[in-house]
Amino acid sequence: MNHELSQEVAVAAAALVVDEGLEYREAKRRAAQQLLRGAAARNALPSDEQVEDEVRTHLALYHAETQPAELKALRELALEWALRLAPFRPHVGGAVWRGTATRLSCIRMDLYCDDAKAAEIALINLGVRFDTGALSRHGAEPLSVLSLSVPCPALGESATLHLLVREADEIRGALKPDARGQSWRGDAQALQRRLASAEETNP
Repeated sequence: MNHELSQEVAVAAAALVVDEGLEYREAKRRAAQQLLRGAAARNALPSDEQVEDEVRTHLALYHAETQPAELKALRELALEWALRLAPFRPHVGGAVWRGTATRLSCIRMDLYCDDAKAAEIALINLGVRFDTGALSRHGAEPLSVLSLSVPCPALGESATLHLLVREADEIRGALKPDARGQSWRGDAQALQRRLASAEETNP
């Protein structure tokens, strides 16, 4: 892989993540298509960690004054829903967990269920409207995704919550770290600790 091309794609993808709220996979694909063609585009895709580095740089340059408060608002909302859905052992992931979320970011939450329909029934019992979809993944069955729009008073608008419904035994790999030893997701207690840590850092 050409490192310079990969870095160029990472920078462009990071801008799409922050400014348009795209997920990493879609942002990398679109950035590569915009910058390159054919095999070059496929071979220059950066890692998620590489894109995340550029996302943090982009945030520091252009959103330093607004992003911390937006992240806090989304983390508090994620925690609220994690507690509401506690029977499904929710783990928050994505930008909200990793600390790069802005008001355009969705909240991604993994649920671990013995019965995939149980999460849908729980939402129905809560009186919540949701859409159903699927997320493809390499070498495994697609994940069922329940998507809902939830009010976020701190932002003065709604946020999108994606619930990824996983089999119960998949929780064993929930805290598998990235290449740098950092977790991709965390449970409600871990999210509370991150919120508390941010409060201590920015009193």
